[in-house]
Amino acid sequence: MKRAIKTHSTDFVAILVLVVLAALVSGYVLNHQGLRLPLLQSAPFSDYVVLQTGQAITPGQGQSVRVSGVQVGTIGNITLEGGRARVRLDILPQYRHLIRTDATALLRPRTGLDDMFIELDPGLPPARVAPEGFTIPMSNSLPDIDPDEVLDELDSDTRAYLDQLINGAGLGLKNRGDELAQVLERFEPTHRDLARVNEAVAVRGRDLQQLVDSLARLNTALATKQTQIEQLIEASSNVFHAFASEDGNVSKAISLLPGTLKQTTATLQMVHEFAEQLGPAAKSLLPAAKSLPAANKALRELATPSTPIVKNEIRPFVVAARPVVRELRPAAVKLAAATPNLDTSFHVVDDFLNLVGYNPGDKMHGYLWWLAWVDHNARSVFSSQDANGDFRNIFLELSCASAAQVANDSSLEEVLYNLTPILTDAGLCPKQAAADAAAYSLEKQGKLPSWARNKNTAGAKVSFLSKLPTN
Repeated sequence: MKRAIKTHSTDFVAILVLVVLAALVSGYVLNHQGLRLPLLQSAPFSDYVVLQTGQAITPGQGQSVRVSGVQVGTIGNITLEGGRARVRLDILPQYRHLIRTDATALLRPRTGLDDMFIELDPGLPPARVAPEGFTIPMSNSLPDIDPDEVLDELDSDTRAYLDQLINGAGLGLKNRGDELAQVLERFEPTHRDLARVNEAVAVRGRDLQQLVDSLARLNTALATKQTQIEQLIEASSNVFHAFASEDGNVSKAISLLPGTLKQTTATLQMVHEFAEQLGPAAKSLLPAAKSLPAANKALRELATPSTPIVKNEIRPFVVAARPVVRELRPAAVKLAAATPNLDTSFHVVDDFLNLVGYNPGDKMHGYLWWLAWVDHNARSVFSSQDANGDFRNIFLELSCASAAQVANDSSLEEVLYNLTPILTDAGLCPKQAAADAAAYSLEKQGKLPSWARNKNTAGAKVSFLSKLPTN
């Protein structure tokens, strides 16, 4: 076989080239005919459109579906439903979210040989995206119009006149195509302006339609309210009659109007100054206003448990207290007459209480401290008793030298017996205790002076305290 291929290599290469060219041409043709490979390409998104006529539509011939000149799919199957042509539109998957429920479709020829395609206007929001299987109704579609259909609508005389017009135009424009092109070129700005006018008229047309619809609803509502309208007209007549009868007063009011306006102007100027102050004040109140929700919440938490108290306790108390309050009114009137003098008296009392309550500091005590001290001592004095009855406790504060002087000058043995233990205590009076010990030692040795021997031992000790050395 290799020998045969080598012998006929030229023919073999020619056959391979023809096979490759045939495959390329077949792929090109099949691609433009809408052939889909099931494993390599996803299924198209199918919608439908209802047309008055499906003339020149041939499924499977690659007739396209376009949006603004861009092919978004192909024309699929065509069926007859209810005397109308129902055409399937196989939309490419990447354009499945382009078509909306308010879309419109036009059947148009690509060439003079009626190579048809469908031009889609996909619609605009707020219309929702059309789901798969959505059908564009016939009210949103238009078929292609052939010239013979237009001519069939004309009678014989009109067709004759149109024939003469076209023939005359052909004779008049013979060899003058450039001049006609220049004329049409000069009309281009006019066409643009006319297009703008038509757009504005279309908008006004929609507005006019809404106006007519609103007027129809208004007239319908007025027709159902005829009695009320008659009453309104009658009442308006009475009002206008009343205005006419008040012509003099109206004239007077108009004459007073300039002064009123002048006063209003002055007032507004003052209000303007107030508004300038009110702005910063209101801005300063913003933090308080922001705190109001939290305050209201706290007040609600307080009011919820307080409501039963106010309802069941405070309110009955107020009701019961009303007679007493009414009886207190005369006394309150008389008390109000005495209030000036009471006010002065309370000022004096307030000054006195401030003076009594004043505390100079840590080194000194105020009157209230000493008042508490006196109260404590008074309770100590008047709260003691024994079998013989009440007795008063007395607290005396003396120095050791003063106590020795009292003991030396007193002839009462009770005083000596009470002061001697204190004066002979080395912890309380060390100097006097040392002198007492020295005197006692001299007495034991018989060296005590003669002037001290005439007294009792305790008296001698006490009287001798300040006269002996302590060493």
